[in-house]
Amino acid sequence: MNFSNLLIKWYLQNKRDLPWRNTTNPYPIWLSEIMLQQTRVAQGMPYFLSFTTAFPTVFDLAKANEEKVLKLWQGLGYYSRARNLHKTAQYIATELNGIFPDNYIDLLKLKGVGEYTAAAIASFAYNEVVPVVDGNVFRVLSRYFDVETDIAQASSKKEFAALAFEVMPKDNPATFNQAIMEFGALQCVPKSPNCGICVFNESCAALQKNKVDQLPVKSKKLKVRNRFFNYLVVADENENTIIQKRTSKGIWHNLYEFPLLETEKEENFDFVSEQIQNEYFKENTISSILETSDKSIIHKLSHQHLHIKFWKVTLDGSIKEGINQETLKTFPFPIVIHNFIEKEEM
Repeated sequence: MNFSNLLIKWYLQNKRDLPWRNTTNPYPIWLSEIMLQQTRVAQGMPYFLSFTTAFPTVFDLAKANEEKVLKLWQGLGYYSRARNLHKTAQYIATELNGIFPDNYIDLLKLKGVGEYTAAAIASFAYNEVVPVVDGNVFRVLSRYFDVETDIAQASSKKEFAALAFEVMPKDNPATFNQAIMEFGALQCVPKSPNCGICVFNESCAALQKNKVDQLPVKSKKLKVRNRFFNYLVVADENENTIIQKRTSKGIWHNLYEFPLLETEKEENFDFVSEQIQNEYFKENTISSILETSDKSIIHKLSHQHLHIKFWKVTLDGSIKEGINQETLKTFPFPIVIHNFIEKEEM
């Protein structure tokens, strides 16, 4: 078909040289696909290089402790991906002798591997004829073929997968899948694509109908929840501090943080200092409380906006189970806390 021929020709001339494209080894392909979920290539690349240096094989990743994995992942977000990555590596290393499943159906059974990731690994590593469907693919197909199906609906994936399968050259699925994703990432971008230089500017239905900015159709997301975090950054007479592990399900599971006072709204100094005096650090005398900034740091997650303040709490004497600044920096933190620690040179 002319669509796939033109697309692959464009790809071969314009593709980025990415390390996971120069191999059919499923391990780096799997790593890259997990890392690039919800993440741009430019952001994900340093993490991919760090992981492949620290863990050259799936056995190396399997043997690592979770905290080292989370520390290397720090700043990439969606930390459940890292935990699933680690568990899957352990499963492949111990149960499958380090050999990845070689087909889409069996790849789907791996923890953290959904339809898109399974299709990507199956086609890139094993050249299986299975289409990938991600945001880039939704956008390219919806515009080229003028498909108005709401991509926020779960059923839309099946429709777009069927369309992608129809136009995919069955003798070259890997290149086609790479090409359509790359085309969406570089050329058919979400906002203001340069249709004047597009190889499809004579055949794209959305362009002919002046609908490029209306496609793909996507209904609005659910309302974002606002939360208000006050982190208590302790320093005792030895300059030691304390941290805690987030063990409950939800955001930042198994990462570390300072003691947390969560409030219903943004509170003033008097309210927070009273709470600290009454509820925290009962075994020590609090000598001072300092608000590090008048304004909250707003940290945006996909479904929550966190309004974060850091409060410096100085204690007399030494605190039980305190850690020094050097030890502090070895723990995996959410990036907003890591940045605070680096900035304050704790």
